[in-house]
This record gives sequence, C-alpha cells and structure tokens, in this order.
Amino acid sequence: MNKPASQTPSRQYRAAYEVLPAMKEEAEFYLGLSPAQTFVLACAGGVFVTFGALFSLLLSTGVTASGPQLLLQGLGFSTGFFMIILSRAALFTEANVILPASFLQMRWAEISAHAFQFWVIAWVGNMVGAVVAGQVIAFAQTYPDYVHEALANVVVKKMAYMDEGTSIAWVKIIVSGMLGNALIGMAAFFATMGNTLFGKFVPVFLVVSLFVAGNLQHSPANMGYFSLSMATGGGPGWDEAIVWNIIPAGIGNILGGAMLVALPFWFAFRRRANGFSE
Repeated sequence: MNKPASQTPSRQYRAAYEVLPAMKEEAEFYLGLSPAQTFVLACAGGVFVTFGALFSLLLSTGVTASGPQLLLQGLGFSTGFFMIILSRAALFTEANVILPASFLQMRWAEISAHAFQFWVIAWVGNMVGAVVAGQVIAFAQTYPDYVHEALANVVVKKMAYMDEGTSIAWVKIIVSGMLGNALIGMAAFFATMGNTLFGKFVPVFLVVSLFVAGNLQHSPANMGYFSLSMATGGGPGWDEAIVWNIIPAGIGNILGGAMLVALPFWFAFRRRANGFSE
C-alpha cells in the first residue's frame, strides 16, 4: 500500500544530472538582482571568506603534525564557504560554475550582459568585503604572535610564484587556480546536490579541505588571507599580491569552473536532465 504523500520521506539529495539545472535556477536568482544588491551580497561573501581564513588559522596554530594541521585548516576555511552557501552571499568563484552552467542551458543573449556585470561586481565586492573585514578584525582583536606567524607562512606559500618572477610562473598560478576552482566548483556542485544541512556540509568540508591542503590558488580565499596579513602590517603589499596571485588565480578560477566542472557535466548529462538544451 502506498504511503500518503504527506508521509513520504523527502529526498536527501539530488541526482548528479539534476544539479546543473538547479544551478541555472540559482544563476537566474543572482542575475535578477540589482547591481547594488549584488554588491552587498558580494561584500558579504568577502567578509565570510575572510572569517573562514581567520578560523583556519585559529584552529590549526599549535598543531605540529602536518596532516591534522591541514585538516583543521580545511575545517576552518570550509566554515566560511558554508556560510556563503547558506546565506546565498555572492562569491566570485562559485559564480565561475553557476554562470557557465547557465550559458550552456540558455541563449547567450539572455545572459551575457548580466553575467559579465555579475562577475565584475562579485570580484570587486569580494575584495571590498575582505579588506574591510581584515581591517575591522585587526582593529578590534589581538591575537598571539604564533597566529601571525602561521598567517605569514600561509601568505609566503601563496606568493611563492613571485620568487620565480617569470611568465611561466604566472601560467603556473593560472593552472593552480584552475585546479582550485575545480575543487571549489565541486564543493558548490555537492552543496547543490544535498537537500539537508548535514548533506551539504560533509562534502563541502571534505572537498574544501583537499583544496586547502593542496595549496591550490583561489582568488577570494587569498583576498581573505592577504587582508588579514596586510591589516597588521604584514604581507607583500596589495600591488604585488594582485599581480602575482589574485589576478592570475582569478583567471584560472574562471577557466577551471567552466572547463573542469560545468562543461563536462553538461556534456555528460545534457540528454538526461530536464531543461538541458540539446
């Protein structure tokens, strides 16, 4: 005997082929916002990613074993990403997945101008939010020296490419950014797949922890670490950080989200999922 509809358990997750159509709906929500609304949500995304960067440092400092230290950094940073997912704040790198997913399912004329505007505002808003959060945290809080040392070590890893100072090093940052947004894109993919808070958080935590442990480049995340560092007088300076990390990492993030997440899954599932264009 069939259960009444009211007694039928809800689905715990979407099938993989249902995710990109759901991302298309998410993109339509964001693209329907005014520029001012998008900027506010992007600033919130920058603030949350900076809190995630801070939490990753606070959790992991004092842990000497490399594995547990990286795992705790991943847990801390995934908290910031999860805040963005739940609040629907705008993150540049998440947009690098949901917007290409929409490009593949909609007419170009329906989305192109709004999408470009959203990308720009999201990037600028993330930067503004991260810088403001870094300054406010530095003003209001005092942390032990070992926290600042841990932050300095993270920034050194992010800026290691500048020591080479070659065009090949710049390409390496782009490729690392592609890999970084492949993982962050899959975190967004799995978060969209889950229909419960727990079902969203577990894959986000695991994938983001892998991203953190691999020191892969992620433009908004690095904005958070740089903001925390430079607000207290550390870091390389914004000119060098932007040229030798944030811009090339951002280019890689765009390519990685589109080419390594949205395009492969669209190609694999386009005939199965309702709403996919042929």
